[in-house]
Amino acid sequence: MGHTGYFVGVDCGSQGTKAVIVDGGDGRVMGSGYVGYGFIEGLPPGHREQNPSTWVEAMIRSVRNALSQAKIEGRIEGIGVSGQQHGFVPLDARGDVIRPAKLWNDISTTDECRWLIERLGGVREVVKLTGNTILPGFTAGKILWLRRHEPANYAHLAKVLLPHDYLNYWLTGRATMESGDASGTALMDVRTRRWRREVVDAIDPALMAKLPEIQPSSEPAGTLRKEAAEKLGVPEGITVSAGGGDNMMGAIGTGNTRPGIVTVSLGTSGTIYAYSGKPIVDPLGEAHAFCDSTGAWLPLACTMNVTVATEAVRGLLGLGYEELEEAVKTAPVGSNGVLLLPYLTGERTPNVPDGKGVLYGLTPENFTAGNLARSAMEGATMGLNFGFNRLKEMGIEPSEVRLTGGGSKNRVWRRMCADVFGVDTVCLEVDEGAAYGAALQALWTYDGGSISGITDLFVHLDEVTRSKPDAGNMEKYRKLQVMQDRLSVDLRGTFSS
Repeated sequence: MGHTGYFVGVDCGSQGTKAVIVDGGDGRVMGSGYVGYGFIEGLPPGHREQNPSTWVEAMIRSVRNALSQAKIEGRIEGIGVSGQQHGFVPLDARGDVIRPAKLWNDISTTDECRWLIERLGGVREVVKLTGNTILPGFTAGKILWLRRHEPANYAHLAKVLLPHDYLNYWLTGRATMESGDASGTALMDVRTRRWRREVVDAIDPALMAKLPEIQPSSEPAGTLRKEAAEKLGVPEGITVSAGGGDNMMGAIGTGNTRPGIVTVSLGTSGTIYAYSGKPIVDPLGEAHAFCDSTGAWLPLACTMNVTVATEAVRGLLGLGYEELEEAVKTAPVGSNGVLLLPYLTGERTPNVPDGKGVLYGLTPENFTAGNLARSAMEGATMGLNFGFNRLKEMGIEPSEVRLTGGGSKNRVWRRMCADVFGVDTVCLEVDEGAAYGAALQALWTYDGGSISGITDLFVHLDEVTRSKPDAGNMEKYRKLQVMQDRLSVDLRGTFSS
């Protein structure tokens, strides 16, 4: 195993694009680049959009910055692209973008999703059709939204792409999809990896012709066209792998390519996912039945509020990151009775898009900075654990959790995760996540063989960061979890306008 060439991994997120240059011989990251950006401003509440041209420009700059830092002498052999899931990029017959992309965190499509679910016979019927329900974040509702709200734009729709597919299209000139990212559209049956006509026709019978054919994740999206190669500063004609959604690429980048491993990302939002050799479908639709980008499956739960909650409290208290960690340490498990329901931006798992944040259990004695800080961290972690418990109920048997994302750098949070999840937690030596996974997928596409063989060779754990659960704390968090879940149910609808 091992290759003399180099591979580029790109991760196009909602806050910025990262690129890494990876040595195909030993998996080292030789250079990296990052370009940040924001959302289009001035949109109504609940709307989140970006121009795909922003992603292309950021990809060019981040790849060039990574190459400049890497100073490699060998040849670049391939490129892989990870992208934020669920975004809707509408193309016209010329291949031009019709309007800005609606993103994963755009919840303006709530009415369209409800209408689709009702038309198809309810959540359980929809889950039978595709393996997933139709959430406001998913692509299906965005397509119907365009048809309903912007019929003139919809009339020009010739091709539906996701963010990473659009970057692949810019790189290769080919419009393709692979099953990992496609499984997040709510249009694909995750069991068969094919578009589900009943759902597609409910939006528009003419839509099927506008969806790319779904290809295996092991097949390349194409080869790098001349104009793209010149702008990136890499050789023309190199392999562009299928790529995938950021969670699918994050799974590869954290070595989550065999049973027993669970990855938890502690970012703005939070994801928790596991490898599975067979489809795992939640009949309630709380956890998502996704495919991965290696030919297997990736049961996943996503929460919208992780560092959203901790950053809100940190800002309120005027603390730096180390000060926040110290404040959390001053409070005991359970924050002396202060409990934060962390649904500051609505929530996806559990599915309460109209949810609001709630501070519960305050008394004059426990209304302290330490309890507020700890309750935010505990609330966000138990929010993730709601999804983790759903995965366990459906047969996922975790042996350890691999932590990634900004929150994983906090030692207190790592220990809290071990206590809440009830298994060891550990970070990675190379925490480049989805960008690293995209580069490893490009290597796999180029070289063939086993993807788990590549990740076993290149993805190493940082054992210094390993935390083991404390039995007493586990029991306290089990009781707190019951209270948080019950409050979540009891308060639903309370804040609806």
